[in-house]
Amino acid sequence: MYEERPARLDGAVVWSNSPTAQGFRPVLPDGCMDLIWADGRLLVAGPDTRAYVPEGPAARYAGVRFAPGDAPTVLGVEASALRDLRVDLGDLWGARTARRLADGVTGAPDRGTALETLVLRRASDAPAPDPLLRAVVARLRAGASVGVAADTVGLGARQLHRRSLVAFGYGPKTLARILRLRRALDLAAAGMPYAEAALRAGCADQAHLAREMRALTGTTLTAYLAAVP
Repeated sequence: MYEERPARLDGAVVWSNSPTAQGFRPVLPDGCMDLIWADGRLLVAGPDTRAYVPEGPAARYAGVRFAPGDAPTVLGVEASALRDLRVDLGDLWGARTARRLADGVTGAPDRGTALETLVLRRASDAPAPDPLLRAVVARLRAGASVGVAADTVGLGARQLHRRSLVAFGYGPKTLARILRLRRALDLAAAGMPYAEAALRAGCADQAHLAREMRALTGTTLTAYLAAVP
């Protein structure tokens, strides 16, 4: 069963998941990075450009999902270095530190809260999130084009692309596609007809949405929405 709640870290989400024997939905691209506890290990999930399906999934998960662009300063790694990867936290912070932190989360009465506290401590010593990139995310989520988002915050195309690689792991056009797909999925999951969801999300038509779904996730809207959570 999957559950989530807003984190005390601005824009982040604390989540937990215990996949059922019947299966679970693949993890779709969302523009975010996560710090994850998985059966006693701490992992960092980099930004995805395609659906991720764990091989031999853990029985229990807890995680903190950062707002798009916020994780690199907290975790101390550029997002592009972890694109489409899951890495052990020890690879970033050292094996001894990662093991100590993982043991602390494992022994906590609420692992999600323990992860949240860990992240808050790290964030207190890290630079603040880039306000320009936060504004770009807000514009793209609202359906603005990359050009309009860049002009709004006063960044040139090359500047925005370079800063996007560091913060999001890929360029702003890829981020825009992913956020548009997430809008469409949310609308379709709420019961809106696919054709209407496509238009409301910013796709040209339902066929455009179907192509984007296949390209970014490798599956279809119907198959994804019918999958066991």
